Amino acid sequence: MDLWSDFLTNRGKVIHKWEHYFPIYERHFAPWRGRTLTFFEIGVARGGSLPMWRRYFGPLATIVGLDIDPRCKAHEENGVVVRIGDQSDPHFLKQVMEEFGAPDIVLDDGSHQMAHIQASFEVLYPAIPKNGVYMVEDLHTAYWPSFGGGLDAPESFINRAKGLIDELNADHARGAVTPTAFTRETFAMAFYDSMVVFEKGQPLRKTAPAIGVERKGLFGAAKTLEG
Repeated sequence: MDLWSDFLTNRGKVIHKWEHYFPIYERHFAPWRGRTLTFFEIGVARGGSLPMWRRYFGPLATIVGLDIDPRCKAHEENGVVVRIGDQSDPHFLKQVMEEFGAPDIVLDDGSHQMAHIQASFEVLYPAIPKNGVYMVEDLHTAYWPSFGGGLDAPESFINRAKGLIDELNADHARGAVTPTAFTRETFAMAFYDSMVVFEKGQPLRKTAPAIGVERKGLFGAAKTLEG
């Protein structure tokens, strides 16, 4: 069963998600189904999404919910654990990683406050392994001053992510942008309505070979191209 069907037929705890998120989840999470993985969801709320992720990823997945509300501890069940703490507290996040290991996937659906989102990203994103996924949702709040955002606010996570596009391409900036760990370890970024996704990856090299045989008469004598 796909996530959308699971969501529509849910008769368990409440799952509260925007409908247009489901194709995005499938696009970025599907390769992890049936594999051993550790999944962190920041923000537990009414608890329904945690068992949904457990059903989706399968019995080899460890689902870890993080929330500041102690009442969320009640949502633990087989294959699902909840740890109580502040997502903006580096010590708390590192404690969780010491217990469960670095997450393969992080889904930030927590406070939606810009400072909290940035704090979690700074600790967790460098820790996730090659091929891992970091997804931040509900970023319409990045445009709301009450959440620390605003169209031109430098603290907006959308604006911070825009700056990371330059870091992603730093190897081609001819010195205008200094390559960073983010440059070396990030394969892709994707922007959606209210969501930003980061995909880890480490290309061995960045080259653009030209391979093949040119047709005689088009560009002079025939020759073999090997880069």
